[in-house]
Amino acid sequence: MDQNKVVIFDTTLRDGEQSPGATMTHDEKLEIAGMLDDMGVDIIEAGFPIASEGDFKAVAAIARTMQNSVVCGLARANIGDIDRCWQAVKHARAPRIHTFIGTSPLHRAIPNLTQDEMADRIHETVTHARNLCDNVQWSPMDATRTEWDYLCRTIEIAILAGATTINVPDTVGYTAPVESADLIKRLIETVPGAQDVVFATHCHNDLGMATANALAAVAGGARQIECTINGLGERAGNTALEEVVMALKVRPDIMPWTTGIDTTKIMAISRKVATVSGFAVQFNKAITGKNAFAHESGIHQDGMLKNAETFEIMRPEDVGLTETNIVMGKHSGRAALRSKLNNLGFELGDNQLRDVFVRFKELADRKKEIFDDDLVALMGVGTDPENDRLKITSLRVVCGTHGPQQADLVMQIDGVEQKTTQTGDGPVDATFNAVKALFPHNARLQLYQVNAVTEGTDAQATVSVRLEEDGRIVTGQSADTDTVVASAKAYVHALNRLLVRRDKSAPGEDKREINYKDVS
Repeated sequence: MDQNKVVIFDTTLRDGEQSPGATMTHDEKLEIAGMLDDMGVDIIEAGFPIASEGDFKAVAAIARTMQNSVVCGLARANIGDIDRCWQAVKHARAPRIHTFIGTSPLHRAIPNLTQDEMADRIHETVTHARNLCDNVQWSPMDATRTEWDYLCRTIEIAILAGATTINVPDTVGYTAPVESADLIKRLIETVPGAQDVVFATHCHNDLGMATANALAAVAGGARQIECTINGLGERAGNTALEEVVMALKVRPDIMPWTTGIDTTKIMAISRKVATVSGFAVQFNKAITGKNAFAHESGIHQDGMLKNAETFEIMRPEDVGLTETNIVMGKHSGRAALRSKLNNLGFELGDNQLRDVFVRFKELADRKKEIFDDDLVALMGVGTDPENDRLKITSLRVVCGTHGPQQADLVMQIDGVEQKTTQTGDGPVDATFNAVKALFPHNARLQLYQVNAVTEGTDAQATVSVRLEEDGRIVTGQSADTDTVVASAKAYVHALNRLLVRRDKSAPGEDKREINYKDVS
């Protein structure tokens, strides 16, 4: 391959979705995959086909529809996983099987294999994968804590068995940049056949060094970076795609490698992933954070007015941030709304536009000025009215300075309207109690988070709610100028997603559900 090119391997739909509460629907996965394909991602790791029937169907659908990207599925080191993975990806324009096994002492203890037994397993499974597909990636999970001699031995076995890409995962975010670069460099120099395959890096951010470690690995000879949008992923997350791509774009003087990513599409997919996952982007997040191109200090503002390069090393438009002069309000039409949303990075079909336009008009009746952030929040409202089993019809909250607060709630449950009055320690607590009274459940509230979208007393509030039930974790989001209403909608949205998860894991419907936490 071109040694000046760094292959971008996106695992948002696999490793990213493993973040507790970040489960995505089938349609959401297809939409994100399409955006990844369109922005120039080389390889899309679409999922873990053996994990569930839903995962299998999503990977298969993505494999059939992607026009440009290689479509990859993940498989553990056993024949059943690999066969299931191949069935999911085989119809892709360019399929890949990614198989892995934990090679460190801690991970070898999980299947209770000796070094020799694991070596035999690697040879058998990689050979089987290569007999099915000519594009096979192999990963020694927890590579950075694996003994050097054994790591070299297993990589040599995988290469001899037919692996075309060797991924070296820092599964627990343990390594540091100098180690990352040295490890890749030594492996390429030491392992027989290493010059004939692509080395990849997969870094986690537990110590805040995922991006630095990934770029250091490239300096050491890796030519594939595994990453996710917004750094989504297990625990502290993965290497963020937008960070490594923009680092290579901004600093070619010290990192003379290129990618095929259309960086102007970064903001659009960042917002989409944040919306469907329920994981908001922190304000000071590099590249995609709300404050990444904001300047408040007087010195900074003065410098920016004189020359933007004084305090900005990249242009906002390079990542898809654009400024428009269209003022949005209650008299704005659909064409103006579509144009404005396009400028913000959202491309809507006619049906989507119709639904958003209704919600836009409702918001415009309550807010005099509609800011860009209001529209972004509006696009993040988590509703699927046709399929939602729970729907809020009306909510009235009575507040006072003394005594408990009261919520009068009317909800549709499976098409049947029900109502209740409940009290609580505050208006949100009363509202949540009312929802639970109408729809009893055992889900535990793990997170309740409120953010103001813009300034002013009429600002929209975006609310995120995370629920956990029997190991299933879901996140709901909503936005409204009334914080209590936004809270109720977010809570009900999370419950609707929980019901979907319940249905998917019902006995007899999804017998392939497995626990796949902390893989590669």
